[in-house]
Amino acid sequence: MAPSMITAEEAAALHPAPEVTESKIARLRILAADSNPKIRESAASNHNTPLDVFEKLARDPDDGVRACVARNEYAPCDVLRALATDPSETVRGFLAINFFVPGDAMDTLASDESDTVQRLVQWKTELATT
Repeated sequence: MAPSMITAEEAAALHPAPEVTESKIARLRILAADSNPKIRESAASNHNTPLDVFEKLARDPDDGVRACVARNEYAPCDVLRALATDPSETVRGFLAINFFVPGDAMDTLASDESDTVQRLVQWKTELATT
């Protein structure tokens, strides 16, 4: 007899995420300030990153760090909106496929100078309508 399957909600109830503590936030702040951009990327990818840290990471000199912010569905809308005019095509491309980007930022990306970014916006739009 095959084991019974449980829903995602039941699995989440059985394995709750640990609560976010002040020490967790302090560790994220330390990671965000690290000299290694790969370490900063881990803070930019985390869904518990505080607003001020997201804002700082969105201005990071490393494209990879900003790309991690751009694809993070937990990044605040204003932070994502600011990345719509990022100088890096890679950052704008990751932003274009994030389903949590505000509509006005998507409008900006839809008329981006990069054909790749424009195609990603079109692809995401088609995905959302199917």
